[in-house]
Amino acid sequence: MAQQHLDPTDPTAEVVTGDALAAYLRAQATEFLRALRLHRETGGTNGAGPARAQASAGEKGAEESVDAARALRRSARRISGSLHTFRPLLDADWSEEMRPELAWLSGTLGLEHAYEARLERLLLALHRLSGATAFPGQVVSVDVAAGAAAASKAGGPTHPTAPQERGNLTVGAAKAGALLERQLTLARTRAHSTALQALGSSRFHAVADKVAVLASEVPLTPTAPTTDLRPLAAAAEERLTDAIAGLPLVVAGHPYNAEALVHGLSPDPSPHPQDGPWHQVRLLLRLHRYAQEALHGGNMPVDVRLLAAGQALNRHRDASEAAAAAAQAARTPRIAPATAYALGVLHADQRHEVEAARFAFQQVWQKQTVNAP
Repeated sequence: MAQQHLDPTDPTAEVVTGDALAAYLRAQATEFLRALRLHRETGGTNGAGPARAQASAGEKGAEESVDAARALRRSARRISGSLHTFRPLLDADWSEEMRPELAWLSGTLGLEHAYEARLERLLLALHRLSGATAFPGQVVSVDVAAGAAAASKAGGPTHPTAPQERGNLTVGAAKAGALLERQLTLARTRAHSTALQALGSSRFHAVADKVAVLASEVPLTPTAPTTDLRPLAAAAEERLTDAIAGLPLVVAGHPYNAEALVHGLSPDPSPHPQDGPWHQVRLLLRLHRYAQEALHGGNMPVDVRLLAAGQALNRHRDASEAAAAAAQAARTPRIAPATAYALGVLHADQRHEVEAARFAFQQVWQKQTVNAP
């Protein structure tokens, strides 16, 4: 079922006022506090106890702790996004103080999962490219493999490798995988420690206290309860469409963008210049979706096209960051030529994935535009 956007110019449409925004923010604040309570209840089970009888409970507690951290990030993003989109209806000082703190929290809690997912993605790609079954000590989850297969059916690239090239790649793939595992596992461990420190910091407690107040009292402006939300939500959608209009969709229609490979293998470690506008569109799409949630409350229908567009942009982000990690590993001093070769092929493969994600987004968005009333 496609999402029905509320037209601010339609005089017959029901007006959605600041009271709806207040209800949405209170609901998200409540979800934040619920996730925080769950995280505190399960956080102590993450450590490995000496008794084997506690192993199962510990694994369950760790999974619940991860779910709680994900729920914290989700609520923090929605509150922060709503403060941005509807800032004229909220106390300015309070809003400007809260937004960066929520962004800090969401970003800090998301790093550990990002490094874990990046490593799994790169190892899976190495397995596929080299024809290896598995690296010693590595187990690729069925869910990840199934996800990769689904992405391939949805338009992901396949890259057949000549036998001689595959032989050369296999030689360096194991060492490349080991190098990536060392680097990204270390980064993940540091991110885990940073997240734990953040959750125990006075800075986080200050944020949690403000969210607790938000769960019962939203600092609206005096005129907000009678102000229509729809023009502000429409402005968020317009910012999204303007940003999409500036994307190089013609370039994205090609199966491979060679400029991406040239930049990625250069000594310059800065992010690829083409990726920034796409990451910005991903952010704006998220803000648009949150604005629609605030308008519809708990009755928001599913927009399958927006969902598909968001999935393509997530895939784009994941592939671009994975390519950057492969390029960074290739710059490690004194690595063997075969290892550097494997990392170079891996980088090119992930840049192919970037282009495939752009093409998928292009197809989804053009279809949405054609079918729009």
